[in-house]
Amino acid sequence: MRNGRLALGFALAALGAALPAFGAPASPAGDWMTPSGVKVRVASCASNRSWLCASILTLPESVDKRGATPRDTANADPALRERPLVGIQILSDMKPAGPGAWKDGKIYELKAGKTYDGKVSANPDGTLKVEGCVSVLCRAVTWTRVN
Repeated sequence: MRNGRLALGFALAALGAALPAFGAPASPAGDWMTPSGVKVRVASCASNRSWLCASILTLPESVDKRGATPRDTANADPALRERPLVGIQILSDMKPAGPGAWKDGKIYELKAGKTYDGKVSANPDGTLKVEGCVSVLCRAVTWTRVN
């Protein structure tokens, strides 16, 4: 009887240790599409492998109205307005905040050329909720994974 309870105890302990893995969200590392058609690659930051960063891979339009490569013309810093949009980092230093959540990072918004406080969370449907915040006011968009 004692051996049976001991075996059951080990089995329950093993099951308990495995359960969080089933409920844990998938890693956000990979390629994502924003609502505006920008393809982004999410990966660990070079400065800290446990943080999330994301850079632009492709744009919906590879050339602007003048036939030129799109540039960061809205950037608040005049010295950065001539850099190509492809390759720039739009999420930086997102720190782990629990399962499927990252916060205390920065989000660069292309159209406004501004950087905001940000957070990211994995949705149950496999999408990412990406939020840019000013004080307590946040605006969220949903990114969809692409292969």
